[in-house]
Amino acid sequence: MKTAVIGSGIGGLLSALYAEMRGEDVTIFEKDDSLGGRLSFIEKDGFKIDKGPTIVLLPNMIKSILADVGIGSDEYELIQIDPLYKLSYPDGTTFTKWSDKQKQLEEINRMYPGEEEHFLRYLSDMERNFEEGKRAFLDVSFVQKRDFWTVTNVRTLWKLKAYQTVKQQAESYFTNQKLQEAFSFQTLYIGGAPFQSPALYSLVPYSEHVHGIWYVKGGYASLIDSVINKINEKNITVKRNHKVEKLVHEQDTCKGVIVNGKMEEFEQIIVNGDFPLMEKVVGVKENQYVPSSGCLLVYLGLDKIYKEANVHQFFMTEDLERHMKDVFVTKQLPEDPSIYSFHPSIIDPSLAPNGKGVLYMLVPVPVNSEINWKKISSYVDKVIDEVENRGFPNLRKSILWKEVRTPKDAENEGLYMGGSFGIAPSLLQSGVFRPQLKPFKYDNVYAVGASTHPGGGVPIVMQGAKLLHQFIEERVVQDEGSRTSVSAM
Repeated sequence: MKTAVIGSGIGGLLSALYAEMRGEDVTIFEKDDSLGGRLSFIEKDGFKIDKGPTIVLLPNMIKSILADVGIGSDEYELIQIDPLYKLSYPDGTTFTKWSDKQKQLEEINRMYPGEEEHFLRYLSDMERNFEEGKRAFLDVSFVQKRDFWTVTNVRTLWKLKAYQTVKQQAESYFTNQKLQEAFSFQTLYIGGAPFQSPALYSLVPYSEHVHGIWYVKGGYASLIDSVINKINEKNITVKRNHKVEKLVHEQDTCKGVIVNGKMEEFEQIIVNGDFPLMEKVVGVKENQYVPSSGCLLVYLGLDKIYKEANVHQFFMTEDLERHMKDVFVTKQLPEDPSIYSFHPSIIDPSLAPNGKGVLYMLVPVPVNSEINWKKISSYVDKVIDEVENRGFPNLRKSILWKEVRTPKDAENEGLYMGGSFGIAPSLLQSGVFRPQLKPFKYDNVYAVGASTHPGGGVPIVMQGAKLLHQFIEERVVQDEGSRTSVSAM
């Protein structure tokens, strides 16, 4: 069988490897010169830093799926980070998150005495919820909608309190507002607001504590190198700078693709571009989706390494809810934003020339076409000043180069409306309501990526590729069984 994979994000690349394992003749089409999608680097003058994702979660899921396609753990290196990160507040106080339970209890006692038992109850409840939630919603697809609305799933949804938001669920455990925020802001990892994302996503902050936060030596995007090496080893055809313009259909079957103005025939198509934009390519009615939040990203090359800093740090605002409403409701640049910083040079000297370092700063911002992203230099200066004053002394004097990326840049690169994480993880865009792996009427067209079920985030997209492989394998077995039954008659 000839299979075309449109797009080379992590979901598309893994889908190609899975397809090759099934014995298919695979061709990957990538509109750009480089592979990897969101997993790529900013590189300049001997420096490199992850362009997109930086926080590595669910390491066992990542390792298991890579092993599925023949990529062993000796081909990449995962480093656990503990403490997980530091939350710094404008009044000078800090709160450190730990994977180590005892250290976390000690930190809660230091900052929020009386909340220790609440944390232990949180861990106990979430342990059970995580296993049930993963089994019910991450390990299965919902191509048939009835597969979602089972008695067991409804009971699980009720047990997970999916009728609540992540913010409401944190409030049910912790009394201090800052502690509530510390266990709910993680919806921003997948582009959602704590007050809008269903409580199912509370499993993200829980996972940080139990499964840890990790770092891929060489940067998260270096995982793509391991995958590409396997792609080359398997002699999978990769066509860079080949933009698929549309699919060619005959009734309910796709016959091939039009790429760079020419028709190429295929028996199976897997689309890996951002799903809302792929609807036009597939040739179906384009639906309206709510995009995830955008990111204002500032990348810096430094003449030093801040060894006293944390790899991950969050410079919190006193009013996180206002920041969230600016991003998700009023769609304006937040006046007093929370800022995330990533300084991997502390543990990885390979990212910069000797003695030098890299720094990545991120501000969650709205996707709003009315914002003039070309005129935000003063806003970027404000972000740099804030990070300098609160965690990186004399930062400006240490800057060797700077690059800035806005939601407009993300949109130009193919992300829906400039959202950085696929469509938003709202209630009506999660689970059965999210585009599924077989979302079209065409019998041989599939989808994988951050905007499809099970959702955004690198390990979850990888899980989506695995679910697609399992689905296609089951169809092949069913088809072979049907043919055997017919021939025996």
